[in-house]
Amino acid sequence: MLKIPGYADGPLSQGIAYLDDPLFWPVHLGSCLRGQDAQRAAFGADWDAAMELYRVLSSEREWPVFSVPLSSGHTIHVVYRNIEGDRGVDYLIHDPAWSAAEILAVDDGHFMGPGMAWPELLSAARQPATGGVDDVDARLLLLFPTLGDARVPDDAAVTLTTALTALTLIEEPAEVASMLLENQGQWAPAHWRRANGVYINDGGHSYRNPGNAFALPQGHLLEISSALNGGHATAHQTSG
Repeated sequence: MLKIPGYADGPLSQGIAYLDDPLFWPVHLGSCLRGQDAQRAAFGADWDAAMELYRVLSSEREWPVFSVPLSSGHTIHVVYRNIEGDRGVDYLIHDPAWSAAEILAVDDGHFMGPGMAWPELLSAARQPATGGVDDVDARLLLLFPTLGDARVPDDAAVTLTTALTALTLIEEPAEVASMLLENQGQWAPAHWRRANGVYINDGGHSYRNPGNAFALPQGHLLEISSALNGGHATAHQTSG
């Protein structure tokens, strides 16, 4: 059985096989597809099959885990937390030197986030990997629900459309990409900046906002910023 240091004991199992199912992606992105128009565009005639897949992914007998290794040695774990009455998807980051994984974002009814800015999402997706989820498009879509960025660049829709085209059967991927970027995660899009070498945001539900009482420790904030950005700063944020 899989184990993630410091994470609740649950029947964790490798979920990577699900990534070959084109319906997995609209199911995984479901919280970012708000409204009937978005769901109709993403699921089309496959709604019933998608809901059956969701029931499998949400089974209490098995908690699918998808691991995204980063060049820094850190790993992002996407965990389907299938506790009756408390289901959700947890986005964790762990380094072998840490005693426990840290939470980047939580996608459920009591959401926490955002966990990433757009340049970080793109960087994490494009970092080379020798294990876990290694496809760039899959990494991008898998981590997309952590996004909360008020300054997404104009070319983001093209990048997202390319990933949706490659991995899904969505008939109008450009339309769905625009809807996803308009909604992003369950939180309001945050403003990101660099302060003392750490990328932080102003989100009221984010572990990466030092102004929140529940924010991650400063040292881990710095490590996470470096790991997500491939070990270097991006031009997206403004120095603080």
